[in-house]
Amino acid sequence: MEEIPSHPKQKNVYGNPLISCCTDPMTGYWRDGFCRTALEDHGTHVVCAVMNKEFLEFTKSKGNDLSTPNLRYNFPGLQEGDQWCLCVMRWVEAEKAGKAPKIYLKATAIQALEHVSLDTLKKYAIDE
Repeated sequence: MEEIPSHPKQKNVYGNPLISCCTDPMTGYWRDGFCRTALEDHGTHVVCAVMNKEFLEFTKSKGNDLSTPNLRYNFPGLQEGDQWCLCVMRWVEAEKAGKAPKIYLKATAIQALEHVSLDTLKKYAIDE
């Protein structure tokens, strides 16, 4: 089994080293595979989620079309089953609407807990 890389300085929601969310497609605010944030990341891209049709339609209806490729940003467009670092507030909005995708907690940054409880996140966890 291939070892999943972890980030030496970033923590996940459990306080352990943050593991990579996805490199195909390459995700993360920094496009390094990690759902980590910085001051310049106004979206706080810290939730490692697995895309599903309901969420992709939901986020498109809110003005953020993640399913259509955008060559300007070298963005391939996401499909059902792809993993992606989501903005925590969009994930919270989707959760309240009953459209939240499943998530990987070990690849979700600790900053997510500033916006949503660990108990709520655990309800959607694939790796719990």
